[in-house]
Amino acid sequence: MIDHADLLMLGIILLVLALVAALIVLMTLRRRSERAYVRELREREERLKLALWATGEHYWDYDLVADKLRRSQPDETVSDGLPQLPQRVELAQVIHPDDLPLARERLRKYLEGATPMFRSEHRVLDVNGDWVWIRARGRVVARDADGSVRRVAGTALNITSDRHIERERRIASAVLRNMNEAVTVLDSDFRFVSVNPAFTRMTGYEDEQVAGRSADLLDSTQHDPAFYRHVRDIATRQGRFSGEMWQRRKDGEEFLCAIETSVVQEAEGEPPLYVAVLNDITQQKRTEQELRYLANFDTLTNLPNRTLLSERLSRAIVRARRENNRVAVLFLDLDRFKDINDSLGHAAGDRILRSAAVRLQQTVGQHHTVARLSGDEFTVVLENLDSLADADKTAREIIMAFEAPLIIDERQEISISPSIGISVYPDHGQVPTELLKQADTAMYQAKAAGRRTFIRYDDAMDVSIRRRATLAGALRKVIDRGELHLAYQPRLALRSSRITGVEALLRWTSAEHGEIPPSVFIPLAEESGLILEIGEWVLREACLTLQRWRQHGLADLNIAVNMSVLQLLRGNFPDVVRRVLADTGIPPGALELELTESVLMANAVQTANKLQAFREIGVSLAIDDFGTGYSSLAYLKRLPITTIKIDKEFINDLSRDPDDAAITSTVITMAHSLGLNVVAEGVETQAQLDFLRAKGCDEVQGFWVSPPLDTHECLSFIRHWGQARAGGTAAPP
Repeated sequence: MIDHADLLMLGIILLVLALVAALIVLMTLRRRSERAYVRELREREERLKLALWATGEHYWDYDLVADKLRRSQPDETVSDGLPQLPQRVELAQVIHPDDLPLARERLRKYLEGATPMFRSEHRVLDVNGDWVWIRARGRVVARDADGSVRRVAGTALNITSDRHIERERRIASAVLRNMNEAVTVLDSDFRFVSVNPAFTRMTGYEDEQVAGRSADLLDSTQHDPAFYRHVRDIATRQGRFSGEMWQRRKDGEEFLCAIETSVVQEAEGEPPLYVAVLNDITQQKRTEQELRYLANFDTLTNLPNRTLLSERLSRAIVRARRENNRVAVLFLDLDRFKDINDSLGHAAGDRILRSAAVRLQQTVGQHHTVARLSGDEFTVVLENLDSLADADKTAREIIMAFEAPLIIDERQEISISPSIGISVYPDHGQVPTELLKQADTAMYQAKAAGRRTFIRYDDAMDVSIRRRATLAGALRKVIDRGELHLAYQPRLALRSSRITGVEALLRWTSAEHGEIPPSVFIPLAEESGLILEIGEWVLREACLTLQRWRQHGLADLNIAVNMSVLQLLRGNFPDVVRRVLADTGIPPGALELELTESVLMANAVQTANKLQAFREIGVSLAIDDFGTGYSSLAYLKRLPITTIKIDKEFINDLSRDPDDAAITSTVITMAHSLGLNVVAEGVETQAQLDFLRAKGCDEVQGFWVSPPLDTHECLSFIRHWGQARAGGTAAPP
């Protein structure tokens, strides 16, 4: 029989066995759970490795207490340059010293709760010892018992290439924003995708105003729509387009645009984009046109200049050679333009040149070339001439066209004439330079012939031109060499039959060239400006001679001195006259200054103002060669003159030509009505003298009275005349 003690022992044994069984079961379950947990951890680690591998990131673990960092890579077979850090190292060993303070600061802000996650971009050493950029992110993964953060872990990604790409993108963006050229991106249908600020400045359209709209928004009416379709078709087929076209701004203004369009291929399957670079070249083209104009045209008159003239003349010669006809070159120079320009000022001179250019073009017609070479020199090219007479006819028409005054403003007219030289292809030259040279030579001959005429070139002119150049050189030394002297021609008062004065006439006797006529050397002196120095010498020499005669008892004698237009218009000739009169002691009333009619009448109003200064001195003023200019006696009222000298051309035929007789009679009558003294020049016969005396002419001058004489001969002549008159003889010796 089992007692109570045995039962108790049995129960204990069974309980122990149950506990052991339960413990075995529990241990088995725990092992199974641990194995499942390990598997789950391994699966999680694999998933993390896959995620890190997919992103290329590294895992890092930072121990704040030890200030040590460990970094690992999920797949050691793939490397992005960052080294493994299986052993913990200090931050300073891997982070760039310039970036370390900022990385610590960002970690501090995260730990203080200022940011939800630790984020930092900084440089670290790669496996080659170079610095590369990484982006690190992490969170707290372990704390102490007191809650203090012990470890922070996270991932790091090498972003060196991304930063380079981003830097290049920022640079490209900055370049686009600051470019002067307008840049726009267009889609495959040529609709705007984006534009830069220069595009807005150029067209007036903001980015949002054009986005999604067709590029034909800028199309101009200067081209038809088919032109723009053709351009876009080229860009589509060839992948690029380069050219110039008109475009239209937002405000409707049209501008010329240089455009470069290139295709940008997108990813496979994506439609392409087009980048268009636009330059506003309106001003550039305008400047180019202006430069071409300046290179080929005269800006004052809008006529072709020497360059374009040479080009057109060359083409004309080629055509003439092919068609077997002639080309004429007319070389024009405006007579005494320099004097008028100095008198009226350069602004008025420019207006004269413009007016002359218009008159010239109107005369020859638009189908002939009229060019301005320089100053007051013009050239006309006449094509398809059948004979030399055709060129003469045109030259004659030009001279006749300038008979009418040029109107330079509402209140002022100028009378001016051209001198014209003519050369003809193939007679006088084969090339433009030769024809221009020969025409220029002929023009100077026309001036030497008295101006206001035309002369055709011939070979003998070259000899004349060379002599002219030689004389011009010798003329510069005439005063120093003492080669100039004066001759004096007496003037007879008809009413009293008394010699009342003389005219001082300049003569040049060259040691090398002999006697040089005044008609040759006076124009040379005027062209070179030497006439100012020579003119003052003449004035002083004449006054000194008169003073010596006065000392010999000829106290009532007057002397006339010719004044060049340059003396009138340049410098301060009234001061010269005052000084010479003071130096020689000659009373102002004993001096008479003579100017030719054509010079005086070129601008009567301006001339009157300058001549008034001489009248204020007390000097008399005379118009020489009256009747050869373009004026009427009505102009004389504007001038402070005292004497008219009738040109000998009218006196020569008084007894044979009724017209000359009528003109002379009219001049004398009208001059007297204006209170002017009248002197007839070139009187050589008794019949001329009788006619003039009958018409009331005041004085005569010419060979009937006396030829020009030297100082001593003239003094002797005047004394003899006075003695003959006292003895009752009125005839010349």
